[in-house]
Amino acid sequence: MSSIRANLQAVRQRIESAARAAGRPAQTVRLVAVSKTFASGAVREAAQAGLRDFGENYVTEGVEKIRELRSLGLTWHYIGPIQSNKTRVIAEHFDWVHSIDREKAAAHLSRARGAAQAELQVCIQVNVSGEASKSGVAPEGLALLARQVRGFPRLKLRGLMAIPEPTPDEALQRRRFAQLRGLRDELNREGFALDTLSMGMSADLEAAVAEGATMVRVGTAIFGERKA
Repeated sequence: MSSIRANLQAVRQRIESAARAAGRPAQTVRLVAVSKTFASGAVREAAQAGLRDFGENYVTEGVEKIRELRSLGLTWHYIGPIQSNKTRVIAEHFDWVHSIDREKAAAHLSRARGAAQAELQVCIQVNVSGEASKSGVAPEGLALLARQVRGFPRLKLRGLMAIPEPTPDEALQRRRFAQLRGLRDELNREGFALDTLSMGMSADLEAAVAEGATMVRVGTAIFGERKA
């Protein structure tokens, strides 16, 4: 068994165990493999093991893989910071964008998404840990941004994403993820129909699943340590 296939099996077992502990079906958690810095061959190997969703942080690198692996019919998620001069390329090539944090980025993506394409599935990134170095809208600005994003054509607002500060403290992990879930629930009470919580990575996916994650973004635990 290849290392990627074995790692993927281990990650799926972690998700299944966490979901079972939370009283949820494992099928309610979608696994997105974060393939940034890894070659197309690694993505192909993971796809051969049954994985369909892949996340990229770097636009140029991601688009190269999307083009090379187009015949595999994979679903591609953009999860990195959105630069204004990259929005057209993102909108043209990716199926999901998890990292909208300002109205301008959403407007550019909306204009760039082709009329013949399916709606771009998007999440708003929320800075739940309040780190100055971290992208994401502040929780108090979320409701306004959500209303703005919902109004743009060619975009389908699906939910929220967060990347809390790394910590071994599981109680803190769970508080951050619970905060994102609470923000999603508040928006739904206001009339939104958000079904996605993109939260949890290799080190904290159990806490995320316990607090309702519907997508976990896992790189290292599948592909190994990154060289860059």
